Order: sequence, then C-alpha cells, then structure tokens
Amino acid sequence: RHARRRPVAPSPRGGMAVRSARLLCTTRRRAGPAPPRLHRRRSAMAPRPAASASAAPKGRALLSVSDKSGLAELGKGLSDLGYELVSTGGTLRALQEAGLEATAVDSVTGFPEMLDGRVKTLHPGVHGGILARRDLPDHMSKVDEHGIGLIDLVVANLYPFRETVAGGGDFAACVENVDVGGPAMLRAAAKNHSFCLPVVDPADYDGVVQALGGGGDDEGFRRRLAWKAFQHCASYDAVVAEWMWSEDGGNVGKGAPPPEQTVPLRFVSTLRYGENSHQPAAFYTDGSIAESSSCAGVGFATLHHGKEMSYNNYLDADAAFGCVCDLAGPSCVVVKHTNPCGAATREDLLEAYRLAVRADPISAFGGIVAFNREVTAELAREIREFRSPTDGETRMFYEIVVAPGYTEEGLEVLKGKSKNLRILEAKPRGPGAPRQLRQVGGGWLQQAPDALTSEDVTFEVQTEAQPTAQQMADLKFAWACVKHVKSNAIVVAKGDRMLGMGSGQPNRVNSTRIALEKGEGELEGSVLASDAFFPFAWGDSVEIACKAGVKAIAHPGGSMRDQDAVDVCNKYGVALVTTGGEALQALDRQAARAGGPRAGVRAGGECKGARTRKPAEDAQPVPARAAVAAYSRARSAAA
Repeated sequence: RHARRRPVAPSPRGGMAVRSARLLCTTRRRAGPAPPRLHRRRSAMAPRPAASASAAPKGRALLSVSDKSGLAELGKGLSDLGYELVSTGGTLRALQEAGLEATAVDSVTGFPEMLDGRVKTLHPGVHGGILARRDLPDHMSKVDEHGIGLIDLVVANLYPFRETVAGGGDFAACVENVDVGGPAMLRAAAKNHSFCLPVVDPADYDGVVQALGGGGDDEGFRRRLAWKAFQHCASYDAVVAEWMWSEDGGNVGKGAPPPEQTVPLRFVSTLRYGENSHQPAAFYTDGSIAESSSCAGVGFATLHHGKEMSYNNYLDADAAFGCVCDLAGPSCVVVKHTNPCGAATREDLLEAYRLAVRADPISAFGGIVAFNREVTAELAREIREFRSPTDGETRMFYEIVVAPGYTEEGLEVLKGKSKNLRILEAKPRGPGAPRQLRQVGGGWLQQAPDALTSEDVTFEVQTEAQPTAQQMADLKFAWACVKHVKSNAIVVAKGDRMLGMGSGQPNRVNSTRIALEKGEGELEGSVLASDAFFPFAWGDSVEIACKAGVKAIAHPGGSMRDQDAVDVCNKYGVALVTTGGEALQALDRQAARAGGPRAGVRAGGECKGARTRKPAEDAQPVPARAAVAAYSRARSAAA
C-alpha cells in the first residue's frame, strides 16, 4: 500500500514542498522541514519555462566522489561560473575545507544519510532532478508539482572496490565497497546528458569548466562524457562480477568458466600500425583484477628509452620475456618473430648473452634480447659493443632489450647503443597468471595458461639407456625452451644452451631437420626436445636425430607407435624420456576406437598403413645434413 501524503504549507521559496513517501509501508513519518527546491537552468538544446528569480545563474552541480583529486579546483571553477554546489559526506567536507560554500544533499532529499552511508542520493529529489527532460512539458510540470529542482551537472567516481580487493580486504569489506548510488547517478546523468552533464574522470575537470564557461559545451562534448560514464560503470561492474565469481572472492564459480564475462580494457596508446602497415592498431592494458592487481608482464612494462612500441614489438617482447622467465638460472633469450632463436643459462650473464646470440646470429640481428636478471653496466657495455659472430665486425642491432631491472649506470650505458633501442623493464608474471583468451571469427577461446616449468614435469625414462645428470639438465632446459617455440617445435641443446631450433613447419621432420642444421658441428652428445609426440620413428625424426649424434630425446608420448621410438633409441643407445603423456595416450586410444584422425593420419599428411621402416645397419653418428639427405632419398625411393 502507498503511504498517504499529507498536504503541507507552501515553502518559503514558492510552490508546494511535498514530503517524500515510502512505498509498501503504513507507518507515517513525522512532518519535518520541507526540502528546498533545486534550481533549474535554461537548456541550450530546448526551450523550457523560465527559472525563478532566485535560481542560480547557471544551475546546480551535485558532487560525490571517492577520488578527491582536483576536487577543490573543480568546485571553485563551478562556483565562479555561478553553479550552486550540492554534495555528500566526505566530498562535502573536502569542499568546505577548501573554503567553498556547499549544500548537504540531505537538505535536498529531506532525509539524512543512513544505513552507514549506503543511502544518500537514492531519492526522487535527486534522480528526478537529474532525469527530467527540459524539452518535455509533462516532465517539467511533474518536477514543479513535486517541488523537485533540476540538477545540471553530476560529478561522481566510485568507491575503491578494486583497491579494497587488491589490499586484501575480506569478503564483507569488499562488498561494502561496491558502489550503488554513484553508478545510479552517473547512468542517470549519462542517459539525460543533453540536460545533465556526467563527469567521472578528474582528468576532464579543467575541460568541463572551460566548456561550461562558453568554450565548447555542445552535444558532441556531452555525448563523449556520457560514453565515458557508461564505460566507467561497465568496467566497474565487470570487476565486481569477476571478483564474485572467482575463488578469491565470492567463489560462485567453484573454478568453472563463467557463463558470461566482460574484460575491461584500458587504452594506453595508438600504434603506428598493426601486424601489417595497412592495419590500424592500438594497445590496451587488461583492467581485470586477475591481471591488474599484479601489474606484471610486458603490458605493464616501463619504457625507459627508445621509440614507441609497435604491435609486433609487443608480441615479440612478450614471447622473449615469457621464455626467459621460465628458465631458472641467470639466462638470456633472443627472439625473432615470437620464436626463441637463441637461449643460454650461465652463472655469468655476459656469457649467457654471448651464447644465446651465437646460436643463430643471423636471426638474432634485429631481434629482441631478454634477461631474467638485472642488467648491470658491464652487461650493458657487452650488449652495446658485441659484434656479430658471423663476421666479427658488424655490431649487433636489436629492436628491444627487456629485463626485470637495470642498475642506474647500466641503463645509461645501454641508452648509448642507439636512440631507437627500446629498453623495457617488466615485472615477471607469477605462476598464478589468469586465463588466456584468443579471438577466432565470431568467438573467443579461453584456456588456463601453460604455467608448467621443467621442474614441474616428471621425465620418465622409456629406454635401456639412462640419461646422465648433464643430459637430464639439458633435457629440462630444452623442454623449457620448446614450450615457447611455435609448433611443430624442435629444440636441440647442450650444456644449458640452445644449439638450434625448428619451428612452425607443417611436419615435424622438417622442424627436426632445421634444428639439426643450426647445431651442425656441435651435435655429438646433445639432447632434443619435441613439443609433441613422434608419430613415426624409423627413418623419421627420431632416427635422424640419433644418427646426427643426439644422445637423449624428450617428447610427451602418446603416439600409437611410441614403442617404435623406444626401439629406435635402443638401437642407437640413445635415452628417450616422456613427459607425462598419459592423457594424450587415452585420447589416442579413444580416437583409434572411433577411427578418428589421430589413428588415420601421420604427420606430413601421409595415410595410415605407411611402412614401418626397419633399423639401419649402421648406427654410427652421421652429420645432420647427411642424415636428412638419406631420409629424403629413402622417401623418394619409396615414392
């Protein structure tokens, strides 16, 4: 039932002041002072009845902000323009402490702030003044009938929910910092932006004062601020929803993917172009709690020196820093087109840098160099002066150097290499990195990040030969690197350094061939890691590697012909380890029973039923090029 409304005497300012009534309540509230009418101003967009003579020249501004940055200056600017200031709680105190005259919002609503501040502005006296359209006579007659004055400007930003979560607040504290009244006012003002201007960003305060003073208060200006208010509320709500679903918050999701999600992105800069010169591009940081709370990774890196980052620079720097951070000891990784072309781990970081470049100096030229330790002045000089191993004369050129830190002298030395060299400082991402998203046409793919390192993997020996301690260390190093190489991926390593890698080939044999050719001359006693199982072994990648001098091989396992790989390695006295392919093996068994593609197609597109090649008589290591040539001849003869 609606509470009855009792007539009251005319207010001193003219018209009838109507006391607010509560819905669904039969208890009558004791009569109190009539709320004053809010002033109205003539809108530039549509005519309306003239304001009373006692109205402020410009109108009324309602200010209720959590972030007090620039508040005093804004209040003074609005007051100088003739706006009457209405405010709440801490904002009111801040304005008064700045020497500005401001009216408490409870004198507008006729109600005090209540419920520990949860209810301040949720009242028709506020929202009616915000939402009333000045160009509709019916709206204007209603606000006149109910004694509601107009609000011409809403300045609000929201409770620090994100900061409360990041600060470790408990569930109750975080819930208490979910803003209700602020978004309601902002959305109302944004909806009615032609008549009530919404302001959410302190960076806009100066522009707002200038525009309202006659410097550009047009519809385009108002629409831009309305969009900003809607987007601010949407991003805020996305963070609250993320927290409620997450295990660290409300744990509504219990670890499952949410049925709906919104990722708030924050614009950083436009880029010169995208992946290709004809593609416009921009860079955003991820505003979700899971990402922004750690401020880790290349997206939050500091650019100390050099040209602005490009689209491809971000991709390459992320690939390089992600790879080097997976290596445990002091390490350097060189990346070209998102693939690590060189990597090394040494106690002496200078030596690690030299070895990483020597793995493929041609690819390293114009690449990205990443470190997982602080860059000192000595290392910076080495980077600045190092000559290409191909001729011993050409000074190496790099697009980016990225590291978790630099000494003051090291940074200055490195700046002297080139005015264009981009020097990035980034915080390593921890093992609890959030979900990964990737766009496909019409949708998005989500997965948990590949956070497994070599130390997390169980290497199970499958052969008669056992890897030595050094070979096992090299296998772990190669496994950490091959994770970051594009499939089909092969890495050959020895002595905690990469000798060669093969990436992105349509078949694994070609990737193996490329990796072995890069390491030519140093392959005896090396190890090889493959990012996926070997579908064939005899005369294929496994046997080619064994003949070239590789002494230990790691792959996930899971092929129907895993035993062939074991037999080949036993033939040549090579150790073979798997890295926990039980799940893949189960998948293969299911596919085999269903006649699926895993059972019917071999790598490179050859069909099921291809020959299982018998062991070669000669088990002596042969050069990589010769091994590959022999393989090619065998395939030609079979054809």
